[in-house]
Amino acid sequence: MSLNSEKYQALANLLVQLRSDIAAVQFDKTQLRQRVVDLQQLFQREIAPLAPEDSKEQSYRTEISKQLRLLEIDITFFQGARQAATAQARLQTISDRLTTLLQYCHAILQQETPEANED
Repeated sequence: MSLNSEKYQALANLLVQLRSDIAAVQFDKTQLRQRVVDLQQLFQREIAPLAPEDSKEQSYRTEISKQLRLLEIDITFFQGARQAATAQARLQTISDRLTTLLQYCHAILQQETPEANED
């Protein structure tokens, strides 16, 4: 697995963990925001500086960045929800956004799969 792949895999692992915690309702609202900040920092520190291998990867990376910013907004809306039904709808939106982010990570990792099979 290339160094780039390892970084995308680390991001994907964090996304999966966050999504499962949300589904299991094992979080508090302040920790949720901090974990999203941690995701953004990982992306900015480890992935954004990487030289993209092709324009498709650059497009995915741009979308990941955008989705991470939207996720932060979703968290803000969730934290402001006063009714249980609204909070539940916001959690579903957050879960959907995490799924989208995972799909982008997996798409990038799939591009590198032929290299991984040669190892």
